[in-house]
Amino acid sequence: MSKKSTIHDIAKALNVTASTVSRALNGHPRISERTREAVEEMAKEMGYQHNQIASALRSGRSNIIGVMVPTADRSFFSRVVSGIEDEANRMGFNVIICQSNDRYENEKRNIEALLRLRVDGVIASMAKETQDYTHFAELKNKNTALVLFDRVNEKLGVNTVVLDDYLGAYQAVSHLIKQGCKRIAHFAGVQHLNIYRERLRGYKDALKDHGLPFDEQIVAYGVYIEDGFNNMKTLLQLSNPPDAVFSASDFSALGAMQTIKAHSLRIPQDVALIGFANEPFTSFLEPPLSTIDQHSHEMGIAAAQLLFEAIQNGDRQFPSRTIVLNPELLVRKSSLRV
Repeated sequence: MSKKSTIHDIAKALNVTASTVSRALNGHPRISERTREAVEEMAKEMGYQHNQIASALRSGRSNIIGVMVPTADRSFFSRVVSGIEDEANRMGFNVIICQSNDRYENEKRNIEALLRLRVDGVIASMAKETQDYTHFAELKNKNTALVLFDRVNEKLGVNTVVLDDYLGAYQAVSHLIKQGCKRIAHFAGVQHLNIYRERLRGYKDALKDHGLPFDEQIVAYGVYIEDGFNNMKTLLQLSNPPDAVFSASDFSALGAMQTIKAHSLRIPQDVALIGFANEPFTSFLEPPLSTIDQHSHEMGIAAAQLLFEAIQNGDRQFPSRTIVLNPELLVRKSSLRV
């Protein structure tokens, strides 16, 4: 394997000092345009690769941020990342994207790797398994800027960007009630995550405010397609099955839709459906799935703006901020009875 070129190799080829090469590559104002062009041309010719970590050690700034998502194959997270990258590009930062696959150990290991890379900040959404937040506290201890989005922990005292999940759930259930639904089931997620806890709370309060009883028997847990498929099958076997489902996930709503059709029931006449997240597939289903839009691209931009504010403020301590985005109920045929 060929040896990597260094600034000393470039300096020797041009008969200048290594410090001159370093300054030229970093755009130092005291280096002439002619010298800078000669250094850059030689660096390109020799295949020189800038050592970002060494530069970060010298300057205290890497111009790299880390982004941690539970999974990269969900449209919601990919759109958040797109928003983050748009803002990072505008600010002249590079982005490293990691995914935890909803595993605590993966998340912890990735955070440790980002710290070793000396990133200037981290934007993260917590894994489903995570209930120990020590690794996020370590970022704070090392003065690495941290912003949490969507899945957050308020006790960490860091900047956060969230959707008003309570309001989204309340809107969805209120809409179903206005469509004449009387027995509305809920597909919930794990309750240690703020998003699913708030969606369940919104569901309960909407029922209460409209004079409908809460029945634990028609609350099922699971946010994946197979969860929705199996949970709907169980609910349809009840002596008094639900006439609607509000799902905390578009995916479990899709599973429910498959079961409802397999039982030759009509959507929404027999069972109305609303999901959450506005995944791209929802508008292509038959019937199209009503859902809650989370304004994910805007969430990414807001998270990046908070992070870059924190990076620019450096060691100066400011009270943590929370940005709350408003949900949007998208009514489609799966819930539209009247």
